[in-house]
Amino acid sequence: MESFEEHYASMCDAIKKHLPGADMALIDRAVDYANQKHKVQKRKDGSPYIIHPLAVAQIVAEMGLDCDAILGALLHDCIEDTDASHEDIEKIFGPTVAELVEGVTKLTRANFSSSEQAQMENLRKMFMAMSKDIRVVLIKIADRLHNMRTMQYQTPEKQIQKCRETMDVYAPLAHRLGMQKIKWELEDTALRYLAPMEYNEIMSYLQAHKEKDEAFMRTIQDKITQRLTSVGIHNTTYGRIKHVYSIYRKMLAQGKTIDELIKMVSSPGGTTLAGLDGLYQGKLTDVVKDCCERCTKRAYELSK
Repeated sequence: MESFEEHYASMCDAIKKHLPGADMALIDRAVDYANQKHKVQKRKDGSPYIIHPLAVAQIVAEMGLDCDAILGALLHDCIEDTDASHEDIEKIFGPTVAELVEGVTKLTRANFSSSEQAQMENLRKMFMAMSKDIRVVLIKIADRLHNMRTMQYQTPEKQIQKCRETMDVYAPLAHRLGMQKIKWELEDTALRYLAPMEYNEIMSYLQAHKEKDEAFMRTIQDKITQRLTSVGIHNTTYGRIKHVYSIYRKMLAQGKTIDELIKMVSSPGGTTLAGLDGLYQGKLTDVVKDCCERCTKRAYELSK
């Protein structure tokens, strides 16, 4: 269990890296305020509650958001869980921060009688909040991400409930906002509790083959980079092993083994096709076609 000092230092490092011009004095004031308001509360693991706002603020800083969003993250549970009011926060930290905290509080308080209704109403409320200030939704996603990282301290019933909600609401929302790394982490962590046997099987396989798979990807990336550079195409080549939930879903849908699904993923743009012609004996055509289809679908989703 990390201490307050460790979490505070990690948050500050993230802020200095991603927002070097942030008003650290004001941020420290928000830390002190939240710490005072939450002083009698504890997390499920027995740690001081302030650890959670610090962690959420760090995630928000890593997203590259502004100082008001970081302040909103530090204070996001104050109206919900303490005697702090909208007026109190507005007086000390300004109307923008108070509105962010109020917006996150409204999303947190959403409560419905059925899971289907809850899913649709939560999505609707989140998108309504996004239309007013997208930072509200981003803070809420950061809040859920840290809660998922500490899900082991919840009861089994709460784990299932929160993980299903994460799969239904938060992971798809992160996907639509282009936050792929957060989406992958949310999905993988949820799968750990929803299908622990399958999760452990896939994780064991990935860990056992990690060095070999990473070496293979580096070799392919180097070859692609060399070929593109040789024909004067500026490029950045990225490869990754599919994340756990993606493998799990494909195993179910396609009835394939893990070995058949582990592959290098590369997303060259259409202009690179000529430069790569012949490198993989025509097999790249389907890769580029798939990439273009995904980009078209993504653009359509964002335009809705």
